[in-house]
Amino acid sequence: MNFFLWILLGGIAGWLATLFTKTDEGNGIVNNIIIGVVGAFIGGGLFSFFGGNDITGFNLYSLFVATIGAVILLTIIKMVRK
Repeated sequence: MNFFLWILLGGIAGWLATLFTKTDEGNGIVNNIIIGVVGAFIGGGLFSFFGGNDITGFNLYSLFVATIGAVILLTIIKMVRK
């Protein structure tokens, strides 16, 4: 069941991150899931590095961490493309 929760959390976090960075056009659900899952790893690593908790399960805090990581990922991608 954890696999499906990662997919769901990643999809929501990726979608929220594309809304925040205004890169939502034409992404699709698969890209949102990939962005969110990679963002969860980035956000979890970043929060752990600074002494916070990483992803703790399927809850609002984990969604926040994953979304922050996904926003960082999309911002880096935007900067590289320019």
